[in-house]
Amino acid sequence: MATSLPGLAANLGLASLMVAFTVVVHFWGIILLLQLMSRTGRRLNAHKSPTGQAMLLVLVVFGIFALHTVEIWLYAVLYIALGQFAALEPALYFSTVTFVALGYGDLVLDSNWRLLGAIEAANGVILIAWSTAFLFAVTARLRALEHDWLKPRD
Repeated sequence: MATSLPGLAANLGLASLMVAFTVVVHFWGIILLLQLMSRTGRRLNAHKSPTGQAMLLVLVVFGIFALHTVEIWLYAVLYIALGQFAALEPALYFSTVTFVALGYGDLVLDSNWRLLGAIEAANGVILIAWSTAFLFAVTARLRALEHDWLKPRD
């Protein structure tokens, strides 16, 4: 059964709001993570210590993972609010496999909301790519610090 034009508009409108909301959540999450890295990096002497750098990198990875968890939960709560799932576990499962674009297909949304699920997948891929770029930049910065403190002093 084809989705009606008002149904399509509802899908696109709600999906656009969710994309905007998760992008804002991701942006502020990265900002908070940068602030946490700055404070923690000084305490760990990350500019002098490879152990401190490794601990800082682990903090970043866990921070990114937590950020994606929040975004997945936001979609799961929306699916429950739309009546697509009666319980949290299947909503979280569906949202997780959709967000990471795995899409097993064992759970699906009604045809009225399936476009929302497809857009969640596109949103998840973009946010994961953003996180990957951020992690790459942090790693490159830590590698530059490592080379700085390994250089002999005059």
